[in-house]
This record gives sequence, structure tokens and C-alpha cells, in this order.
Amino acid sequence: MTDGAPDDARNNAPNDTPKDTMTPDESLPRESLFEAPPMGEQERMVEAILFATAEAVTVKDLEDRMPHGCDAAEALVYLRKRYAGRGVHVVRVGDAYAIRTAPDLGYLMQRETVETRKLSRAAIETLAIIAYHQPVTRAEIEEIRGVAVSRGTVDQLIEMEWIRFGRRRMTPGRPVTFVVTQAFMEHFGLESARDLPGLAELRAAGLLESRPSPLGVPQVGEDADSEEETDEGQSELFED
Repeated sequence: MTDGAPDDARNNAPNDTPKDTMTPDESLPRESLFEAPPMGEQERMVEAILFATAEAVTVKDLEDRMPHGCDAAEALVYLRKRYAGRGVHVVRVGDAYAIRTAPDLGYLMQRETVETRKLSRAAIETLAIIAYHQPVTRAEIEEIRGVAVSRGTVDQLIEMEWIRFGRRRMTPGRPVTFVVTQAFMEHFGLESARDLPGLAELRAAGLLESRPSPLGVPQVGEDADSEEETDEGQSELFED
């Protein structure tokens, strides 16, 4: 029938109604509406981020901060080449990147400082006793001071290289003795322990009050020969 022709034509015509399907192209990420900055500008961005960040930065972190479409990995390649041979390098630290001083210039970053260490009263007294009575044992130091000697005090003087262990005393227990070192002599400008100031000199310099010294500091003008005889007599008491 001629009246049904239009219906058949409509039934056989292709259906233009969109279906709920996705083409392969639609599954890919959509391209940005804005073009990525030139590679030279991307390189400058990476350089600025690395300079401003103390810790190493990963490629992902770089791209998260940069405009959409930037290739931080490629920018790093150009940046590392540009810094080759310079005072600082773009180095890889694990999976991240950072700007670091060239290894051969590391010595320029070192800073030497002189640390002033203040001795405690106990350390000063212990050092004075050792200087004036060497070789002297710990028990003798405690007897002169009237108090026990802390191990930390002795360790501090040994660490400063102002005293050292001397020969062992040939007495029961063979206690070790302490003597001053060459570094101690050089620090105070002394040729030997005999050049140490006496009690009168210390008082004249205002370093001691006008009262008997608890340290047993010898008086100036003592007979040097008697000291030598005493040293010779005591030499038999020490272990070679």
C-alpha cells in the first residue's frame, strides 16, 4: 500500500539518537584548552622551585606546581645540562631532584669556629694540683683538695690534652699517675713545669687571696736542688 510507504521508510531509516556508549577517543584525557609554556619557560619554573625548596622535589611535585601540560622531566634534562660545570649542580636524590653545591667546592662551605670551653672550679683546682705535684695519683689529688675527684673532671682535662696518664706508682694497687702535657706548656707559654708561678707571684697578680692556698702551691724561691733530689728519690717508686 502506498499509504504505508512512509512508515516503512521511517522504520528502515538509521537511528540518529545518541547511544550511551564511549568511543576510544573519548576514553583519553581531554587536551588542555591552553598551550603549555615553552620549554625554556618550563626550565625556569623548575629552577625556581628547586632553589626555593630546601628538600629534594619529585617530578610529580614539580608538575603539580607547574601549569597544565608542562613536562617537568624534560625540563630537568635541559636544566641539568645547563648547570653542568657550574658552582651548583642539579642532582638526583632518590626519586627526587635538588640543587646542591658542586662536590669540588664543598670546602668553601665549611666554617671553622673556635669553641671556648670554660673550666669548672673543680677542673681548675685539679689541673693546678697536677701541674704543681706531678706525677700525682687520683688519691693524692683528692687528699689535697679534700673532696673526691669526679671522673668527668679528669676526662675533660684529658680530652683537652692538658693532662695525660703518667707511669704507675710502684705501691700497692699500682695506681696510675697524672702529668701535664706539652700542649699545656705551649698554651701557657712554659718551657717546663718549673716555670709555673709560685704562690707569691699568684698573689701579686691578684689570682689568689692572702691566705694559705688549699692546693699546696710551692713558694717561689724554693731550693731547686732539693727538688731534684726529691725527684731522684721518688723515681724508684715508679714503674718504668
